[in-house]
Amino acid sequence: MKSARLTKYIIIASMPVLLVSCFSAKEYVQSDQAVIEDRAFRTDQLSQDSLTVAAVSWRTLFTDPILTQYIEQGLDNNMDIRVALQQIVAAEAYLKQGKAGYYPTFSANGRYTHQELSKNSPMGALVGSSQDQFELTGSLAWEADIWGKIRSNKRASEASYLQTVAAHHAVKSRLIANIASVYYQLLTVDEQISITKETIATRENSLETSKALKEAGGITQVAVKQTEAQLHTAEAILVDLNNQAYLLENTLSVLLGEMPKARERTVLDNQKISTELVVGVPMQLLSNRPDVMVAELELRKAFELTNVARSSFYPSLTLSATGGYQSLDIDQLFSANSLFANLVGGLAQPILNGRKIRTQYEVSKAQQEMASLNFKQSVLTASKEVSDAVYSFGTATEKIAIKEKEYEAYALATEYSQELLNNGLANYLEVLRAQENALNSSLDLANAKNRQLQSVVDLYEALGGGWN
Repeated sequence: MKSARLTKYIIIASMPVLLVSCFSAKEYVQSDQAVIEDRAFRTDQLSQDSLTVAAVSWRTLFTDPILTQYIEQGLDNNMDIRVALQQIVAAEAYLKQGKAGYYPTFSANGRYTHQELSKNSPMGALVGSSQDQFELTGSLAWEADIWGKIRSNKRASEASYLQTVAAHHAVKSRLIANIASVYYQLLTVDEQISITKETIATRENSLETSKALKEAGGITQVAVKQTEAQLHTAEAILVDLNNQAYLLENTLSVLLGEMPKARERTVLDNQKISTELVVGVPMQLLSNRPDVMVAELELRKAFELTNVARSSFYPSLTLSATGGYQSLDIDQLFSANSLFANLVGGLAQPILNGRKIRTQYEVSKAQQEMASLNFKQSVLTASKEVSDAVYSFGTATEKIAIKEKEYEAYALATEYSQELLNNGLANYLEVLRAQENALNSSLDLANAKNRQLQSVVDLYEALGGGWN
């Protein structure tokens, strides 16, 4: 009999093991969408090794001492950075809660009850009209993780925590790029302001020369007014440039977490990028780009929450225990006769619940699919941004060389035409046209230099540089 009874118990005890093997939570496997091929970047500048500019510290990439000082200040004071850090603190609290899911819950309770009983009731006739009861109890409850529900919740909490860390990295990388970008724009506007001021001074001299030539009968009043109009055009450009510089200073101040004020800076010609701009192997994009990390971790979290929703279809096994002291007399509360204990084991299987479990499962599956699509989109966007930045750097470098030659030609044309005009051998319209072309070319050259610097910043951010 003992043998048969023991065999029966063994068979019953083995049933949960079989069920676990059939219905346990699935393991997350990185999606094929994470694979980035070489052709995604549309460039022949891919390295054959793991070197990438993203691994370079921003202190090494950006050599301007004032810019590096601003970046350090922004990382310390910027509001977005500080908000991201608090999000990490909150996510860490949820992570600790998820890890505690395996442990039983325990609660203690002290209670005093006073009852006024009817004398005509059976209880009132037995114990009297009133009754006092004192209790001091403790309750312990634990749920067995048969279907991996607690484990999946824990993994979802871990993914959520890592998301906030990656989001902080993304904010940091974006902040560094924004500070550098605004700083370079300021230097460009400063360069254009300097060019425009020189142009205004030159045109003021040209206006005086034109008035003298008119008095000598060399040109007409129309030519004088055309020269004057050119002067006012340059003055209007200067007003716009000063306004742009003022707004950029305010933008930079906000990025640094300070009230708007004037900002110190160097000059555009001092900006040198000595770091070799190597993209690295394509798969590094996943380990460097914080936004791609965030998207993949969101997919992982959605996957684990789908496991949780799936496990709700199956029965839950719970164990609970309650014990303590209970007495009608407080003096006897802690005596051995006041002790009591209850132990309950339960197996609950949902059957009809208004379709809540089915709905939650279908919603979690849809959210998982949305997370998968968002992850794929983030990979596509990342590859596009790298491709754009690499190509833009090449074209900006090429354009600088062309614009330098263009400016030299226009500058000489302006000089020659002015000399010819002074000697009565040229039309004043040729001088005006040459001066206008020279100004536009010099402004475009400054923009081309800025575009080259901006493409470096864009590439650094596109590769996920700055946060590590």
